[in-house]
Amino acid sequence: MPLHNSLSRLKRIISGYKSCVVAFSGGQDSAFLLKICSLVLEPDKILAVTAVSATYPEAELGKAKVLAQDIGVRFKVIRTAELSNKKFTANSTKRCYFCKKELFTKLLDIARQNKLNFVLEASNLTDKKDYRPGNIAKEELRIESPLLKAGFSKGDIRRLSKKLGLSSWNKPSLACLASRIPYGTKITGGLLRRIDLAEAYLTGLGFKQVRLRHYNGLCRIEVEKKDIPGLLNKRQAIVGRLKGLGYNYITLDLEGYRTGSLNEVINK
Repeated sequence: MPLHNSLSRLKRIISGYKSCVVAFSGGQDSAFLLKICSLVLEPDKILAVTAVSATYPEAELGKAKVLAQDIGVRFKVIRTAELSNKKFTANSTKRCYFCKKELFTKLLDIARQNKLNFVLEASNLTDKKDYRPGNIAKEELRIESPLLKAGFSKGDIRRLSKKLGLSSWNKPSLACLASRIPYGTKITGGLLRRIDLAEAYLTGLGFKQVRLRHYNGLCRIEVEKKDIPGLLNKRQAIVGRLKGLGYNYITLDLEGYRTGSLNEVINK
């Protein structure tokens, strides 16, 4: 389907909701969804909500606030408490389900309190390629995914975001910090903080897309393939910083960054 047809379809879908809460991480996908909502619905019919917890990169909240302000919508910050749920911290392959169940339940409550009809989230066709048990919670609670319904991929979102002048159009993919921890390893606040600090350091060195996968005393760094030579050139400083954060062994993944690499072991 041509992109302009997909956009028209998306606008019709959103118009049919009349009013909504948007689950807004501040990432490329949710920013695009929020922007289209702002073009279709009245300002008082939209509320962007960002959920903050130990699993959310600390630096992202300020960026999300600025982005929501630029789009011109109401913005709210809530706190979620995944770490108080033992089913989440046990880190089974269903971890994402427990996180999303809490988030979407809170967003539904906010929608009811504000007399808004639906809760929207920004899943798209590209996300279907990865293992996402959080989708079960989405279906149970009847959360709407208009980008998926309209047939948008991440590439489509990027191209239209650029046309719309969104600063997020080329923003690196975001993901919950817990996604850096192998299934079966207990999730703690201290561990999430260590990962956040390590990734913030690597991003500060100029690497745009970064994942630091945690394996107790060892970490596996993923950057885009084109950035691997640059990372190796800075390896001495990187090793020093990451050892200072508690890692004994610092490794580099030669396959480069890819979404959901920890899920590659599930079906093996």
